[in-house]
Amino acid sequence: MLSSGLSILRTLNGRRTLWLPVTTLRQFGKYYKACAPQNFSDYEHIKELYRPEVPEYFNFAADVLDKWAQKEKERSKPSNPALWWVDGRGGEVRWSFEELQALSKKVANMLSDACGLKMGDRVIVILPRIPEWWLVNVACIRAGIVLIPGTTQLTAKDILHRLQTSEASCVVADDSTAQAIDSVVSQCHFVKTKLIVSEEQREGWISFKDMIKAANENHTCAKTKSVDPMSIFFTSGTTGSPKMTEHTQCSFGIGLAVNGRYWLDLTPSDIMWNMSDTGWAKSAWTGIYATWIQGSCVFVHRMPRFDTESILDALCRYPVTTFCSAPTAYRMMIQHNLASYKFKSLNHCVSAGEPMNAEVIEQWKSQTGLDIYEGYGQTETVLICGTFKGMKMKPGSMGKPSPAYDVQITDENGNIQPPGKEGDISIRVKPTRPFCLFSQYTNDPEKTASTVHGSFYLTGDRGVKDDDGYFWFVGRADDVILSSGYRIGPFEVESALLEHPAVAESAVVSSPDPIRGEVVKAFVVLVPAYGSHDPEALIKELQEHVKKVTAPYKYPRKMEFVEELPKTVSGKIRRNELRNQEWGKAQNK
Repeated sequence: MLSSGLSILRTLNGRRTLWLPVTTLRQFGKYYKACAPQNFSDYEHIKELYRPEVPEYFNFAADVLDKWAQKEKERSKPSNPALWWVDGRGGEVRWSFEELQALSKKVANMLSDACGLKMGDRVIVILPRIPEWWLVNVACIRAGIVLIPGTTQLTAKDILHRLQTSEASCVVADDSTAQAIDSVVSQCHFVKTKLIVSEEQREGWISFKDMIKAANENHTCAKTKSVDPMSIFFTSGTTGSPKMTEHTQCSFGIGLAVNGRYWLDLTPSDIMWNMSDTGWAKSAWTGIYATWIQGSCVFVHRMPRFDTESILDALCRYPVTTFCSAPTAYRMMIQHNLASYKFKSLNHCVSAGEPMNAEVIEQWKSQTGLDIYEGYGQTETVLICGTFKGMKMKPGSMGKPSPAYDVQITDENGNIQPPGKEGDISIRVKPTRPFCLFSQYTNDPEKTASTVHGSFYLTGDRGVKDDDGYFWFVGRADDVILSSGYRIGPFEVESALLEHPAVAESAVVSSPDPIRGEVVKAFVVLVPAYGSHDPEALIKELQEHVKKVTAPYKYPRKMEFVEELPKTVSGKIRRNELRNQEWGKAQNK
């Protein structure tokens, strides 16, 4: 074994794989494999290989990205870029790991010098799929600054909540959200600076473009402990405003090796395209950590709006080897004649974010010859279950537990259920809590404690395990709606509806949809004065109202006016009854 760099060895099943020596990436443990074999002999072999160790100190930029940059210098021939960004109109950006290293050091200095930020400060980043999003992510890691991503679909009200809840010291945005931020930032005295990614100057904002030109490339990486906070993601709940889900330096920085190595099956020769919005944890999962841990290329298409033909064209034009998207994208793509598209290099397709229909998997396979490997996880976790290469495919199943967790189906008393019996999808956290599980809901110890029942962390999802150890998703234990990969809490939509003068009461649930899996449906009780209004016109008015009050993707695509809502004796709305009614309708059709 070499004292630095990578060595090519042979695995037990004869496949080539890459090993990282302990002196190169100590955080992966002694002789921990950095890149997975192309095929696994069996599931037990996968679990046997997973032996990570967590050091006292860890920083993803210094301990992973900079090591790949060093490896690039030692190579005699060009490799894939670290980041390959295209705008769909001929514009491209390609950064090697060396270039990513140099540029992110400059941005880290910008955050410290121009923005006055220090280790532990929080930064909200609201940017679309542009290269600067990746630079700011890496720069925050370098400086030990806690990054809080947000989707560009956030409204001023959403932004205000996130700023006030997080007490962020800085906000990074572009022209699409700068005006909304300016409209509320006066209510956030703790915001020191605003950094804008734009060609134009904006009053009160620091120009990212100007500052990066002047920034120093020399930067000393922060000495972060593995347990120090690294990022916070806001997640929607059912009974209140979005909560802050905190991850440590190691939970994603080391923990997501399990995604890249086993589920995505990545090596340095691969080019990974993840379709997730930059505001969601899935973008960090696959768009940063899992892919770069493996030394693979992150491919990004600007694509401001989802467009099926643009996706198919890009898969034909660019040498993407691995593609990840929510089931909605696959459902829409199979509506096209896929025989007319010749994918250049694609050989591995994965899906996450919501349950995948077995019919879609079968149609995709029949038209492309490629399987879709399902994965299941949450903002709070890394991969919980997945179908890995070499495993028997069971279309519609979530696969088997990832080696990162002991996953079980439990009952209301925390007892493990036998195969075939429905229960809570749970992760064992006692006697030892997995390091790749979120650390806390920031500033909400009660909510954090409520996720643990006995020896298990409750995911909030219901499922069943079959006799072969495969897990099957049944539904949410709460009322969160999973639509096109987005998690939508009904409380926010109901609150938005109640702000309209026509609405006396509302209840929001999921409703089946052949393309999006499920969509938001609102049951609305009108105030008497609006009872004579044109129903269709009023529905459109209420939908537009919700789009303006909260993020546009949360609006109810379906709406029904009712005389009253079903309630418990204590007056709580029985969403379960309405949801069962919706899904019962679908089953009876």
